[in-house]
Amino acid sequence: MTDRLNTLTSWHADWTGLRVAVLGLGVTGFAAADTLAELGADVLVLAPVGTDERAGLVDVIGARLVQTDLTEVPNELEAHRPEVVIVSPGFHPDHPLLEWAGASGIPVWGDIELAWRVRDKVGTPAEWLLVTGTNGKTTTVQLAAAMLAQAGLRVAPCGNIGVPVLDAVRDPQGFDVFVVELSSYQLHYLAGQAGPDFVTPYSSACLNIAMDHIDWHGSFEAYVAAKGHVYDRTRVACVYNKSDRRTEALVREAEVEEGARAIGFDLGVPGPSDFGIVDGIVVDRAFLEERFSSALEITTVDDLAAAGLAAPHIVQNVLAASALARSFGVTPAQVREALINFRLDAHRIQPVLTSGEISWVNDSKATNPHAADASLGAYPSVVWILGGLLKGVDVSDLVARHSDRLRGAVIIGKDRSAVLGAFERHAPHVPLLEVDADNTEDVMPRAVELASELAVAGDVVLLAPAAASMDQFTDYAERGRLFADAVRQRWEGEADDRPTNRPSA
Repeated sequence: MTDRLNTLTSWHADWTGLRVAVLGLGVTGFAAADTLAELGADVLVLAPVGTDERAGLVDVIGARLVQTDLTEVPNELEAHRPEVVIVSPGFHPDHPLLEWAGASGIPVWGDIELAWRVRDKVGTPAEWLLVTGTNGKTTTVQLAAAMLAQAGLRVAPCGNIGVPVLDAVRDPQGFDVFVVELSSYQLHYLAGQAGPDFVTPYSSACLNIAMDHIDWHGSFEAYVAAKGHVYDRTRVACVYNKSDRRTEALVREAEVEEGARAIGFDLGVPGPSDFGIVDGIVVDRAFLEERFSSALEITTVDDLAAAGLAAPHIVQNVLAASALARSFGVTPAQVREALINFRLDAHRIQPVLTSGEISWVNDSKATNPHAADASLGAYPSVVWILGGLLKGVDVSDLVARHSDRLRGAVIIGKDRSAVLGAFERHAPHVPLLEVDADNTEDVMPRAVELASELAVAGDVVLLAPAAASMDQFTDYAERGRLFADAVRQRWEGEADDRPTNRPSA
């Protein structure tokens, strides 16, 4: 079985009749099933009952579907006798089907390993730039992709950003480079990669590491270890955050290709081989021959502010993306031009409006304490809207760190006890109001109403939940949209003409 898998390192290898089980039918699972069916494999897809409209397409692509609760091994899976299992990122490592595969000696691949093996479908394979981190991944991927595109390269931002790498690999136009966002889940499964054709990225970056997804990984140590695999076998540049010692330690411990360089970034003055800021100027001291005595100007903090990119954590994303792009030969002028035209996605420190000198900001994408910490740190006086699914993470340190800048807090979420307890212990002086609403449509209008009771002129009302959204909303985007809608419905007729308060770098 393994001998055959070792030969499958190209789209043009013989995949015919390979018995494959694909676990999950989300965006990633469907892309894997579709790819393998196109290759001629014998594909069995296993998905929970109630899977969305993709279920109706499984027969169309030439695969078979079994829908069960997946709490035990279905007879159809045993009868299929898979030679390899492709697992979607959301499946925990201790899932019964994965434990069965392990006990049966069946190799388990993630979608990233499959994509790497078939990356040559449309000619010369694209180079891969990998990005991970607790926060800022999507923004950094988008920034790097914009910089590469400005240089005239055919680039695809893909992976956990929403476009499966397998879809990018199969795009008939072909690409020069992929900028691949990788979650800790994908990196966990990539760490078990076996065979002669390991993923060897051109450059890679870990932006930061903080408590997140402990419920999935089982421990913080396991989560950190998964993130570290982004650097494995990197050939050119390992980009790390100088202000986050964990990322530096991961680079030091990584098994990289000979000649790969460690490239640091932070908001301070850079040393040789670093990116940083000098007197308000973003500079590169890594990719120039005179780096021990000189630096190249990329942009200025003032120019970043004009583009809405001046929040400190966004500036760090800019630095990391610039390092990745520069490692690939993009010029400073091309990086600067890309930044002038770049705009953040919705729900990322997105100004909604300013009314009565109170600014309302939507950072619904702050789905964990680390992201919320960055948002809170950008403003001096905040009415904070927070709460939701905490995913096993404690918000106590976050509350304690920012208690002095809080005018008040509005707590949302079905289970508010952990958040309320954190305030009771670490910020008892901060006024708290709770949203007690059962219907999704009622949560944000009530939160906005309560926040308006707390805020005074000069404050920012900040939605930065530090938690996932699925207890009350479909996702963070719905949460942010409903917040912005509620703000506009209440205040738009009285909105000030001047722009919303900008965060400072």
